[in-house]
Amino acid sequence: MTDSNTGGEATILEERRRKLEELRAENKAYINDFIPSEHALDLHELHGALSKDELEKAQVKDLALAGRIVLKRVMGNASFITIRDGSGDIQIYVSKNNIDVDLYKNFKTWDLGDIIGVTGKLFKTNTDELTVEANSIVLITKALRPMPEKHKGLADIETRYRQRYIDLMSNPESKAIFVKRSNIIATVRSTMLQDGFLEVETPMMHSIPGGAVAKPFITHHNALDRELFLRIAPELHLKRLLVGGFEKVFEINRSFRNEGLSTRHNPEFTMLEFYAAFATFQGTIDFTTKIIQSASEAIGNSTQIEWDGDQIDLTSFHTKTLAELVLAENADLSNEDLSNIETLRTYASDQNISYKDSWGAGKILLEIFEKTVEPKLIQPTFVTEYPVEVSPLSRRNNEDSSIADRFELFIGGKEIANGFCELNDPDDQADRFRDQVKAKADGDDEAMGFDEDYIAALEHGMPPAVGVGVGIDRLVMMLTNQSSIRDVILFPQLKS
Repeated sequence: MTDSNTGGEATILEERRRKLEELRAENKAYINDFIPSEHALDLHELHGALSKDELEKAQVKDLALAGRIVLKRVMGNASFITIRDGSGDIQIYVSKNNIDVDLYKNFKTWDLGDIIGVTGKLFKTNTDELTVEANSIVLITKALRPMPEKHKGLADIETRYRQRYIDLMSNPESKAIFVKRSNIIATVRSTMLQDGFLEVETPMMHSIPGGAVAKPFITHHNALDRELFLRIAPELHLKRLLVGGFEKVFEINRSFRNEGLSTRHNPEFTMLEFYAAFATFQGTIDFTTKIIQSASEAIGNSTQIEWDGDQIDLTSFHTKTLAELVLAENADLSNEDLSNIETLRTYASDQNISYKDSWGAGKILLEIFEKTVEPKLIQPTFVTEYPVEVSPLSRRNNEDSSIADRFELFIGGKEIANGFCELNDPDDQADRFRDQVKAKADGDDEAMGFDEDYIAALEHGMPPAVGVGVGIDRLVMMLTNQSSIRDVILFPQLKS
């Protein structure tokens, strides 16, 4: 998409402003009375398969389209341009035999990036390209800045992320990702509603950070003169709704975690969280599988997808315990070693896996799992039986009180979902909050606070329940085969 003007951007801007001033003088700048009745994609789908003769006989006329000029071939008496609307591209044929001669002369000065309106009829060129033969054209919006060069500007990652509007106007592939993202979220919502869940909204500013182990963003409410925290998860508010009598609730929410930037992390991100009273652990695993499979099917994926060079089979979800995965990958460890803190410390040191002296055996074991096992979980795998120490909101297992009834789903070596049977014993929860407070005092910035109101809610009685959080951004990354979270968030957070 090379602009017809030459020289630097400043020169182009100056020239285009001169053209804009001429439009202003004629009261033709930024008009708003052209209403399109068709879109490019619809015309291609309805008439693209017709032959040239069939289209001529069909007499598809009185069309009205609007879009941005993305390609222009100006000739003496006739020209071809391509416009791009919200659905796609279509070619336009403009001839001074069909429009006013002075208008055609002005048209030849229009620039790439200008938004125009066209009326006319459909035909096919000798090269079989679907084209609108214009009988009228109008310049709707004058673009003052040039579009990026096709093979230079669009390859600039910084421009794509910092000026997403340029990326979207220039790169149909990028736009398609965000259309798929919207379809994925719509399908997730539909799956939840069809299963009887109620969609709710909970606060984004919390008086106490909680619901997940993460460092919060801190803000200040002037009128109340108090510190507030952007939510790191909606969990504790959603479970209050279970206490109140709602049995199946979900929220597709924005959450915030004050952590570093990477291809997997953005400080502001989207999650699905849902909670179901009286649900079973295995039933929730099956339902989480259904959510992912339905979302993938909705955007036209096959059951076999590619993500970051790995082939993923979405028909086969495995279930493994954390312990058996660690033992399979770390042959020097025995089952007895997994609860021996001194052995785990020694092993972690030997493997150059860092840990803090305040960590217990469960936390060190999780660190070993994350470093040695997690990146290798390519096929969909539900990992179960996490240590209670690293699961402060999870219910203890009936047979082994040191582990929690919790699962995490990994695909392509990345965590996609986290779920567990909810802890509804107020005394046990209070003890774990105290452990979190102690961890925070020992320097853990990600530890939770003590939420007295949540304990009071549990004392009113919360039914047994299972809850799950699904990372929507990572789900979209996987289903659209993107390696960076920035490619699936319209406006990602970036370094200065």
